[in-house]
Amino acid sequence: MDKVKLEIVGLSYSQTQSGAYALVLAEAGGKRSLPIIIGGFEAQAIAIELEKMTPTRPLTHDLFKSFAQSFQIDVTEVVIYNLVEGVFYAKIICSKDGKFSEIDARTSDAIAIGVRFKCPIYTFENILSTAGILLDENSELVADTQSTEVAAIEKESETGIAALDLEELEKHLTEAIENEDYELASRLRDEINKRSQS
Repeated sequence: MDKVKLEIVGLSYSQTQSGAYALVLAEAGGKRSLPIIIGGFEAQAIAIELEKMTPTRPLTHDLFKSFAQSFQIDVTEVVIYNLVEGVFYAKIICSKDGKFSEIDARTSDAIAIGVRFKCPIYTFENILSTAGILLDENSELVADTQSTEVAAIEKESETGIAALDLEELEKHLTEAIENEDYELASRLRDEINKRSQS
């Protein structure tokens, strides 16, 4: 069965499940997308890697990467191989000395680890045809491929962030990273970038 390559195109707060996030994977070179509901911790782990943020201490997925690299194990790909009653199943394909191993994992964890190894993500045609959504440019799930930010939980109002000057924004950004509040850090960084471009 042929594998279909997927790319991360969006990560946003889920409108359907409280405290959850929607990770949107798109078919490379195609028009179908695969939305997957994941937990907040995994969404944060994926987002900080995609946004090139550096936590003060290693997160669980960073620890997995360091552990694997210490023993010369490489993660070569992530495969979403099954869908049962709305639950996606994934495996991490690892290699060492030319030998390959498959490790069963939750899809969110597999992707969080995969992005750290910059490895491709795949699924199969039958899963994409079953759970995939054909999206057009007007759909809310379509995201710019360069934009992988998490839509943060509304801890502060947008007007509150907009009212801060640049120096205050940068101070709050540093504090948010130190407190490992990467959702807020992402919003603050976006506001700083928006002002820098104008």
